[in-house]
Amino acid sequence: MEPVRTCVGCRARAPRSTLLRVVARDGSLVPDEKAVLPGRGAWVHDTTDCVEAALRRRAFGRALRVSGPLETQTFQETHQRKG
Repeated sequence: MEPVRTCVGCRARAPRSTLLRVVARDGSLVPDEKAVLPGRGAWVHDTTDCVEAALRRRAFGRALRVSGPLETQTFQETHQRKG
């Protein structure tokens, strides 16, 4: 049975393989497409709606337990170009 994670954007539970893992690196959000980077990860559907909802609600900072602001601009631009 495949592990289930909760999307920080829409709060729906989904199989891990259908979600994108995001980690904090040096104060910036970084997509972890292979899900192998060390540290705490947040899971989000790889859709514009879910990513924007998570950014708007500041869910990444809470899920990653980061104190202080996260630089999200680079992650946001990368995701928009991709999708």
